[in-house]
Amino acid sequence: MKKLVAYITSTYPEKSFTVDLSLSLGEHGVDMLELGVPFSDPVADGPLIEKTSHIALKNGFKFRELLEISEIIAPKVDTLWMGYFNSFYQQDMSKLLPLASKLGVSGLIIPDLPHEEALRYSDTFKESAISNISFVAPTDSKERIKEIVSGAQKFIYMVAYTGITGSGTAEDLQPFINSIKEFSNTPVYVGFGVNTKTAKEKAEGADGVIVGSAFIEILLRDDLDYRQKIQKCNELAKIIKSEINP
Repeated sequence: MKKLVAYITSTYPEKSFTVDLSLSLGEHGVDMLELGVPFSDPVADGPLIEKTSHIALKNGFKFRELLEISEIIAPKVDTLWMGYFNSFYQQDMSKLLPLASKLGVSGLIIPDLPHEEALRYSDTFKESAISNISFVAPTDSKERIKEIVSGAQKFIYMVAYTGITGSGTAEDLQPFINSIKEFSNTPVYVGFGVNTKTAKEKAEGADGVIVGSAFIEILLRDDLDYRQKIQKCNELAKIIKSEINP
């Protein structure tokens, strides 16, 4: 069974909604949840996710709210934090990772932390039993892929194309997936631009998909109330799960 990872922005539109949506998604086909940490310059995210991040910050997002949300949902839904390194560095990694583990968080996804820099924190991640998710991109050479995935944990985040999230650019990913699997048995999940139209194609040969902008697009709709947004997100999760597991 191929896995579905869903991304949502923490505290958008508010903390209680994030909790309700997270728990509901966990009951409707989502295997892992990426809790996005709002950041002022989310360079790897598309305009939809960037918009929710900026609104959350404007509304006064505090890092402690991420902790409070995680404490509630992590025991029930496999939860990861997705954010930019400065957000985590400011909290002191030596203290943050043990705390994340205590809350039940299973991993961190840090798109702007280079592999070489991440190695400095490998012992802290290991001691805290927290996975630092590895990224690989089509621009990486075979030698580079081998180096990055040699110690990959939980899953490998395969960037489906060289750009930002949400575009859905079509391409033949199979050779890329094969080159990753040549060097690692860690599951490979395809991210960036995955939606109902692209999920089946992008999941071919992979072990799962990561979906962000498609969920955020629903959350940004002004014509839906909170209950309807959760319902639409649940429906989307079920559709994508069925698409990747025909």
